[in-house]
Amino acid sequence: MTEVDLRAWRPDDVPVVLDAFGSPDMADQAARPIDTTWAALEWIGVWGFRDDAHAFAVVLDGQVVGNVAVSGIDAHETGWVSYWTLPRARGRGVAVAATRRLAEWAFRERGLFRLELGHRLGNAASCAVATRSGFLPEGVERAKLLHEGARYDVERHARLATDRVVPSGREGRDR
Repeated sequence: MTEVDLRAWRPDDVPVVLDAFGSPDMADQAARPIDTTWAALEWIGVWGFRDDAHAFAVVLDGQVVGNVAVSGIDAHETGWVSYWTLPRARGRGVAVAATRRLAEWAFRERGLFRLELGHRLGNAASCAVATRSGFLPEGVERAKLLHEGARYDVERHARLATDRVVPSGREGRDR
């Protein structure tokens, strides 16, 4: 499995954030465009001042290549997981390794019991990241996302603190 480190986002990571959100598939993934230094700094700063969320820069071979986060942490010890990688880091297991590390951190350090994530039904790459990270599919949420005037179904996945995750990346659970 690919080895990655997770660390806090820093102001000197602005070029990475701008690069990421400049990619066509990421341009609309934030509430506002992330297309200026100020917008990138604001995006980095938002993650540092929340009790209900935490984001980590994903570091591979000394360079930041992505983001992994848990947000929406609630009283039920549940959080929502999200991830992205720069195009040059895709297809190398980076998102899987980072998502697994985030889950371990969230269960151990934040005391969460349930982590959830979702992806558009047609996003096979994100589905593969979810399942290889130990998140089991739970069902389809019909017409959940609105994007450029169209509605999209989302497949929800979840991982529990009590789930057994197989080291090879295949999902598994103790019964």
